[in-house]
Formats: sequence, C-alpha cells, structure tokens
Amino acid sequence: MDFIQIAYLSIAALLVLIALRVPIGIALIAVSFCGIWGSTSAGAAWGMVRAVPYNFVANWEFSAVPMFLLMGYIASNAGLTTAMFTTMRLLLNRVPGGLACATVGASSMFAAASGSSIATSAAMARIAIPEMNKAKYDLSLSTGCVASAGTLGSMIPPSIAMVIFGVFTNTSIGALFIAGIIPGLLSAMMFILMIVIRVKLKPDLAPRDARTAIWTPELRSSLLEIWPLPTLVFAVLGGIFLGLMTPTEAGAVGAAFATLITIMRKQFSLSLMRDAVRDAAMGTCTIFIIATGASMFTAYMGLSGLPANVADLFLTTVESPIGIILIIAVVCLIGGMFLDSIGLMLLTLPFFLPVLEGAGINLLWFGIIMVKLLEIGLITPPVGLNCYVIQSALGRSVPLSTVFRGAGWFVATDMVTLGLLVAFPVLSLWLPAWMV
Repeated sequence: MDFIQIAYLSIAALLVLIALRVPIGIALIAVSFCGIWGSTSAGAAWGMVRAVPYNFVANWEFSAVPMFLLMGYIASNAGLTTAMFTTMRLLLNRVPGGLACATVGASSMFAAASGSSIATSAAMARIAIPEMNKAKYDLSLSTGCVASAGTLGSMIPPSIAMVIFGVFTNTSIGALFIAGIIPGLLSAMMFILMIVIRVKLKPDLAPRDARTAIWTPELRSSLLEIWPLPTLVFAVLGGIFLGLMTPTEAGAVGAAFATLITIMRKQFSLSLMRDAVRDAAMGTCTIFIIATGASMFTAYMGLSGLPANVADLFLTTVESPIGIILIIAVVCLIGGMFLDSIGLMLLTLPFFLPVLEGAGINLLWFGIIMVKLLEIGLITPPVGLNCYVIQSALGRSVPLSTVFRGAGWFVATDMVTLGLLVAFPVLSLWLPAWMV
C-alpha cells in the first residue's frame, strides 16, 4: 500500500477509536505512531515520538494557556463573578427575562477573565440557576441560558481555543484576541435579544421582577464591588491592544493581577491558590495531551500527502471561498455533536489549512468562524459538553434533555450570528487593523 492508502486506513482507525470512547489525544498519538511505522519504519515512528511532542510543547506561546486558566480559576474561586451577576441582575431587573439576560452579561465579563467555556459555565451555574429557580423561571430557559452563555468563554478574549488555533496556524494570537471582541459582544447581544423576544411572546417563561426602581442602595453597593473584574480584563486586553504585552506576557500579568486583587480584597488564602493551581494544571494537562497528539497527527498527515490531495479536490470542485467556508461549517457542526471542541479543531485543521491557503482565505477571519463553530458544538447533542457541565453542577437533579431543549434556542441564535460573521468579515477584521 502507498502512503495515501495507509493514511485513509489510519483515519478510519481513528474514527473507530473515537467511537469507542478512547480519549482523543491518546487516539491521535496511537494512530500517528502506527501510521508512521506502516508508512516508513519503526525507527522513524519512535523518532517522531521523541521529537514532535517536545518541540511542540516547548513552544513559548503555549505558556499562555496555564496562565489564562490560572487567572480564571483565581477569579472564580475568589467570588468575583458573584458581584458581577448581582450588578447585572439589578441593572436588568425591568427587562423581560432580566435574570437570564443578567446571566449572559455576567458570563461575558467572566469569559474575558477565564478563557474557558467550561469554567465560565461551571462558575455561573452555581450562581445564576438558583436565582432563576427562586424567581420561578422555566427550567429549560435557565439551564440552557447558562450552558450557552458559557460558550462565550471561547470567543471573548483571552481564549484558550484562540491560543491553540494561533499556534497551529502561525496566526498572531494577539490579533485573534482583538478580532474576537466584536463577535463575542455580538453573540452576547444576540442571546439577550432572543431572550427578551421569547419572554415577551411567552411571559410565563420568566415572571417579571416586582421591583421597579433601578438606582437603589443595593445597586450602588454592588457597583463598588465589581471593579476587580473589569479592571483585570482591561489590563490584559488593553496591554495586548496597545502592544505593551504579548499574549504570553498578558497571561502571566493577568494571573499575577488576579492574585493581587484577592490580596487587596482580603480573600487570599493558601487553599484558594492551591485549588486554582490544581484546576489550572489539570486543564492544561488535558489540553496538552490533545495538542501533542494533534501535532503528531499533523506531522503524519504531512508525510502522507493526504491533506494536499484533499485540498486539490476541494479547490477543483468548489471555487467560491464562501462555498468552502460553508462546507467546513457543515463538517464542524456535525463533528461538534460528537467531539470536544479542542479535539475537533486540532483533528480537522491539518485538512482545512491547505484548502484555506489555496483559496486565499484570511486565517484571522477563519479563526473567528472556527471558534464560533466550536461554541455551537459545546451545546449541541449528544456530546454538548457545556450541557453536561450544567447537569453535573446541579447534582444531576435536572434531566439532560431539559438542558439541551433550552440550549436549542441559543443554537438557533448562534447560527444567525455565524451567518453575520461569514457575510461581514469586517466584524472580525476591523479592530485588529487598529492594533498597535
């Protein structure tokens, strides 16, 4: 058999392993090793095992991943999200579905301090859902809202998904961060608009708050409490936008600044830091195992020549860049139903990149579209990871079908947002053009 035939067999084996629930990082490593062995020799396969993982993980830009995760876990464990949700709830109490809208607003701000969709969903589930249950909100609306608002952690910078995409595609991570600001805010506003319209049409989904006053002593007090989170976000993103820090440096500054805030607020403790470091280390290890497997798979696919064949097939049958984007979107939407977001991105990028480069598609624009597709995959059944996070955070007291049913409205809204991002690239590219 030639290289191409072995590559096709390897992909079939990979899909079987994924279907058998083998962790995707392990599956990628195993298939890449066996594929190199079958195509060349055992010595070459062992050489790849020795060289590729080290060279990949030693990439300096990857140090941003544990730093942003650490920043988010410190902020979450210190309770910075609670004050933000309280403020949003008081500001939006007269809006139809005010608590759900407040959840989206607070998730947007926390997403800018965590970089992780799962961390955002888990943090907001413990705060927002009990409040919505107390107000007699429809359970599918409250759980679907938190699961979907959590996906904003992938789009609103700093984003772990963007760091990994930038490293794999050699795209500026700082530019990706800035490019995600408008699409992230647009996604949040579309969620809020959908909630307001739904509750207007069906008021029993979310009973109105009896309070009518907005400027109250409680609101004034909460406004004094929320300063740490916006300050942290502006320090990190402002430093990147103005060219004062690289994303890697911004991650370290953000983690240090989050620690300083806990000290200033007299919330610092060794147990808080221990838990934050442990959670960040576990998240980093999970991501790095998948990324290492993907780097080996990319090296093997490059050796086989299969991605070049796929690119030629794409470019000869689909001439329009929009057509290519739509085909990729269908692949990612289907794949997102069965794979976790990072795994899906790293599994498909070796095939997408030659096509994108051959069609002359801007990788910065495509990166934002890819992240939006990954966001949708986080809340689509049967493996919508954020929905499982919500069910787990509630002690499995809510049927998973209820969470998915509520998230369905947000998936439809995200599809509209995705259409806007594809139709109007300026939404993604305008801000990066102003970076220093």
